[in-house]
Amino acid sequence: MAALAVVRDLREHWAPASAEELERFETDVLSGFVLARSSAGLADGTIRVDVGHLEQIRTWFGRPLWDMEPADADAYLGKVLRNSPSGTRLARSQAMTTYFLFLELRHKVELHRMTGRVVECPIDEMNRPRGAKDAQLRIPPTGPEVGTLFTGWGGGLATCRKFAPTARNYTASKLMSQVGLRVSEACKPDLTDIKWELGRFGKLHVRP
Repeated sequence: MAALAVVRDLREHWAPASAEELERFETDVLSGFVLARSSAGLADGTIRVDVGHLEQIRTWFGRPLWDMEPADADAYLGKVLRNSPSGTRLARSQAMTTYFLFLELRHKVELHRMTGRVVECPIDEMNRPRGAKDAQLRIPPTGPEVGTLFTGWGGGLATCRKFAPTARNYTASKLMSQVGLRVSEACKPDLTDIKWELGRFGKLHVRP
């Protein structure tokens, strides 16, 4: 037979941390957030943008973000960002949602021990911005349409005003179309990365 035990409320057993400890902890948490997002494969630029959003919210709030309640998010999104582009509101809310998910997964117990708070994201179904981007559907062009594009573009190389940048853009776009390179990858190859002597069709050295 299983033994019974007394269930105690965790809120009765926590020792508040000092301001200095919380400040250090907040810095460590943000550093851990950056490392976790990097481990997930996000580009450095994407991580910097998310951190920038979090820092702007933190500056407005004046306290660690884990203290935010839904009412605080209502005030920020509904008043401070009232006249901002919808994309800005959506990006800020998404950055905050991701950050709070990180807090809940990695630091929920530790935050409760230090502050007595049970961390919970202040962005919910009632105040989450609805971005028009969610409703957009991108329909890729057909094969004949892509062929028409590159045929006209290639023919224009002979008469374009600035050949070098036009040829560069044409080549990069052609690589993305036929090889499947990302934009960041298509910007890096140079002539030494083209190995005509390797294989039947040659090889292209792609640098991440």
